[in-house]
Amino acid sequence: MYIPWATIQLLATVSWLSVASAIPLDVNDEASIKQAASTIAHGLMSYYTGNQSSSPVAEGTFPAPYYWWEAGAVWGAMIDYWHYTNDSTYNDVVAQALLSQISPTEDFMPPAEAGQEGNDDQFFWAAAAMTAAERNFSTPLAPPSRWLPLATRAFSDLAQRWDTSTCGGGLRWQISPSNNGYGYKNTAANGGFFQLAARLARYTGNGTYAAWASRSWDWMAGVGLVDAGAGGSYAVYDGTQDAQNCSQVNELSFSYTHGMLLAGCAALANATNSDSAPWASRAAGLLAASARFVAPFPNASLVMYEPACEPQASCNADQLSFKAYLARWLAAAAQLVPDLTDAALALLRHSAAAAAGACVGGAGGMGTAGGVTCGQKWYVGGFDGSVGVGQQLSALEVVQGLLVVQRSPPDVAAGVDVSVVAASETVPVPTATLGPRPGAGGAGSGGGALGGAGREGPAKWVVGLGVVVAVVLG
Repeated sequence: MYIPWATIQLLATVSWLSVASAIPLDVNDEASIKQAASTIAHGLMSYYTGNQSSSPVAEGTFPAPYYWWEAGAVWGAMIDYWHYTNDSTYNDVVAQALLSQISPTEDFMPPAEAGQEGNDDQFFWAAAAMTAAERNFSTPLAPPSRWLPLATRAFSDLAQRWDTSTCGGGLRWQISPSNNGYGYKNTAANGGFFQLAARLARYTGNGTYAAWASRSWDWMAGVGLVDAGAGGSYAVYDGTQDAQNCSQVNELSFSYTHGMLLAGCAALANATNSDSAPWASRAAGLLAASARFVAPFPNASLVMYEPACEPQASCNADQLSFKAYLARWLAAAAQLVPDLTDAALALLRHSAAAAAGACVGGAGGMGTAGGVTCGQKWYVGGFDGSVGVGQQLSALEVVQGLLVVQRSPPDVAAGVDVSVVAASETVPVPTATLGPRPGAGGAGSGGGALGGAGREGPAKWVVGLGVVVAVVLG
């Protein structure tokens, strides 16, 4: 049997056990983790005013500078918060927020976002709906059965935008041809599509989704967005221009797209039988390559950071949240692929302890309504003064992820045997699984720099792996 993690050697000068926390946190104690997560979640939700009648902010969204996509990411995190902690305090608010943005066509293409919504933006909302289905999320506003059709309709939209006119396939970053970035085929859009297909394959047992996942992975590997060939580094890069027939790759690396692919591979490794070995191997390769997102500083031990912008203090509102998604999807990999559990949890534990130490209480005007707020740089040994939704979300995800192996794995639909999911031979758009689409013909397309404006960054910032985590593969 393939055993990807036989030994993990930590090469650093301090241990996470020595980190002093503004939020008390024992990373090995469930009650302590729940309390810390509750404290951070309260701070995160204090940014949300869309459910207040006096607020000028649209329901389900956050005020500037936070784009629409990041709100979808927050609601997905809060569903996981409920699942991990069994704290239902925010469930009605979360359900109401999700339902407010489903759009007349029930695929997360709201008219208010027409002209600026990108393929990656739609993914983050669809992923929240997928999480709701996998967690059997139920409130008086919506039964568990409400969520899967939203994810499948969004997937159908994305599949119909698969573009073979250039580069042999792939999704464009933007939906509207008039938007800056329409000629860019990036990993955020394609990796999101891949992950959603993988999770739908696991949940439904429908081989068409597995086939789309394989197709999208093969395309990303073929154009070089992920270095997954024989002896590859499993580095994940930002995107490529169709004007050059995708012959050159922008070698920016971000933590969120890395985690995006990791979770998709983990879902397929968990969902397949004879075809599982390649996906387990790819998940292991991506987890090992996540070393590039470990801070290479002498006062840090396995602490996550965003190398493309964090050292230069140049992260924008989007990028400040990227560590959240790496943490979220590391937790998913830890649960879905047992061979990866120890390594993924080691990174989560060290980062969670450091993140708790980067929070400060009684912030007042620092960004939350009193309470505790968390900073960006987890490796500085204290609060760095940087506050916002992304910082708070990142701290929440890395802390609550510590509970993943003590909770049930993502659900599957009744009657689905995850051990026998296999790719179908063809890859049509799976309209048969959707049911009638409300208001068909309707929502208009959009596209825009939404979350993406913050993902451009320096033109060619390439991160060296460094020797922070030494992994011996067995």
